[in-house]
Amino acid sequence: MDETKIDPAAMGRLAGALAFICGADHPAVAALKAAAESGSEKDIAKARKLFLGLKPGDRRAALTMLAD
Repeated sequence: MDETKIDPAAMGRLAGALAFICGADHPAVAALKAAAESGSEKDIAKARKLFLGLKPGDRRAALTMLAD
């Protein structure tokens, strides 16, 4: 089964939302920004891992901000 490709622009927007919630210096924010800029599989995997490691409420809040 193929993994869904994540749009780099969406990762950049998610990084912005997460920076508002967790702070601009949070490791997940930095990883999302790096993945959005490079688009490399390694950076995307790291960003995904850090994002999924966040508290569920923080993840949900960031995704909700993107939906608005």
